[in-house]
Amino acid sequence: MSTSLLVVVLALIWAAVTGSFSGLNLLFGGLVGAVVVSLLRNSLVRRNGLRRWRRIGSLALLFVYELFLSAFKVALLTIKPNLRSALRPAIIAVPLTVKSDGEITLLANLITLTPGTLSVDVSADRSQLYVHALTHEDREAVITGIVSGVEQKVREVFE
Repeated sequence: MSTSLLVVVLALIWAAVTGSFSGLNLLFGGLVGAVVVSLLRNSLVRRNGLRRWRRIGSLALLFVYELFLSAFKVALLTIKPNLRSALRPAIIAVPLTVKSDGEITLLANLITLTPGTLSVDVSADRSQLYVHALTHEDREAVITGIVSGVEQKVREVFE
């Protein structure tokens, strides 16, 4: 996307957010957009930018799929007549391959936003993420699902 087109898009977004498409407001939005683009110029012009957006889209699609799937499983769990016997909560230590603060934070937030799981803590050496699971049949299956699914996509986004 060219710089001038990006400024125009940002001006239109500004006008839409403020609710006024007057000439003066569009001009002000364009000025704000130009300042933002000039400040973020180096981070906007990055090699393989389209590939990164594809990876972000892939992560978003996986998250939405996991969100609906886990919401459905939790809903089925809550309508069982004997809920106490169906619940098998556990805190599971998931080994981390992601190391940066951004990667760990994104992974932990995606896990927390998924119904039935909650990120509890990160080990001091940042090698494990402790996850509370509402139900678990197999500890290794939970770990494999996180590592080969969401964590792999988060790692790809940050490459």
